[in-house]
Parts: sequence; C-alpha cells; structure tokens
Amino acid sequence: MYIPKNMALDDKQAIAELIADFGFGLLISPTLEATHLPLLYEPAEDGQGYLYGHMAKANEHWKQLDGQQVLVVFSGPHAYISPTWYANGPAVPTWNYAAVHCTGRVEILEDNGTATAIQKLMKKYEPNLLADKALMPEEYIDKLSQAIVGFRVVISSIQAKEKLGQHRKVADQIGVYHALAQNVSTDSRALAKYMLKRNLGTGRNKEE
Repeated sequence: MYIPKNMALDDKQAIAELIADFGFGLLISPTLEATHLPLLYEPAEDGQGYLYGHMAKANEHWKQLDGQQVLVVFSGPHAYISPTWYANGPAVPTWNYAAVHCTGRVEILEDNGTATAIQKLMKKYEPNLLADKALMPEEYIDKLSQAIVGFRVVISSIQAKEKLGQHRKVADQIGVYHALAQNVSTDSRALAKYMLKRNLGTGRNKEE
C-alpha cells in the first residue's frame, strides 16, 4: 500500500480500534483468490498479533491456506471529497479513507480452536446469543460447526494509512469536515465521525 509519511498510521491502539470497528476483512491468498469474512484481531506483546476467523467448508479456498502467506485488507470509513468544499482553488475531486493491511501466515485450527474463535466473534458482535439456548441449542451449534473451518493468521507485518486531508490548509480541512458531517450519505458521516475521533482533517489539530 502506498503510504506517504504524513498519512502513515503507526499507533498500535488506533490500528486495533480501526480493525475492531471495521472488522469485515478481505483475505487474499497467493493464488489471488479472495474471501470476504469477519475477523477478530488480538494483539500480542511478542509480535504483531493474530487474526481469527472461519469460513465454510464448502468454500474450497480454505484448502490452499494452511501455512500460506496471505494479505488481509480492512477498509475503514471512506467517502468522496468534492473540490467545492475547499476554501480555495484550484482543486480536484478525491477520495479520503482509512485502511489497514495485515500480512501473515495462516494456521488451520482444530475443532476446539474453531469453537473458541466463533465464541469470541459472537461475544464481540452479540454476546447475548451465547446464553440463548432456545435460539442456538448445543446440538444445532455442533451440527453447524462440522460445516466450517476455523483459522488464525499469525501477523508478520501491518501497514495502516489515514488519508483524511490532514495535509491541507486549515480552511480547506474545516470545509471538508463540515460538508462530510452534514452530508446525507452515511459513509460521509462515518468518515467525519472517524476524523473527529482521530482529530485529523478537521482543522482543529492545526488550529491548536
């Protein structure tokens, strides 16, 4: 991923939060086959951490993954930026976004590891389901578990980028931020919310 120095995201906590908030990733193997799926990131003190997930056994992609190096892409908030939002011209349209690329080696999990990975994903997205035996009885879960394959990616490197217009003049940043925040598009408002959280591209960081 092309990352200019002023757009590099190196903060480990911010990267972890971005993946947690936008955890639906794209896993790409050396054959360029790709699978979209939710993934759970766990940092590690002695390395870059791990990504946990699972896919259907019917998806033959998993058969080529064990021991392979893969790329996992997480797309954060993103939106179109109109040149009319800048205080001054000339200017051209662009697209602002945040993204994380993780590279690592895949390990296929045994049944117990797969069950744990599924429970962790459920705990993140809807923890109440873990105790709902009426909706998800044990025998039903056991049956479905036979139809999936769990895995983890041992991450070797992480690249993260925030292209949020933080390099532009204060007046331009303010104009873009307010246009995004007031836009009818949910993607635009999500990007504005992220910019405010990160204090980037809103004009405030340069004013201070």
